Amino acid sequence: QVQLVESGGGLVQPGRSLRLSCAVAGLSVSTNAMGWCRQAPGLQPELVATITSGGRPDYADSVKGRFTISRDNAKNTVYLQMNLLKPEDTALYYCVSADRAYWGQGTQVTVSS
Repeated sequence: QVQLVESGGGLVQPGRSLRLSCAVAGLSVSTNAMGWCRQAPGLQPELVATITSGGRPDYADSVKGRFTISRDNAKNTVYLQMNLLKPEDTALYYCVSADRAYWGQGTQVTVSS
């Protein structure tokens, strides 16, 4: 059974940073492409970052240069480092398999002064 469990969300001021973690069970992050999606109220989910099985990252234009996706193969965990956060980054962030077959429960990120 595949489980993705996110943590690390919260309330943060604009310009600050947060790091999200996704502990994965039942799926190896070293051999499967993984990603992070976010969904703001009333909007469609947006895939903001992916990392291939070979470790190559890719980003949506909206977060490029501010967000970094990484993984720890030994811990079977995927991370999203988010810097220079903006109010428009406010959303529910989901850890996903890159083919979107598997989703975590989501962690809320709110950027507000």
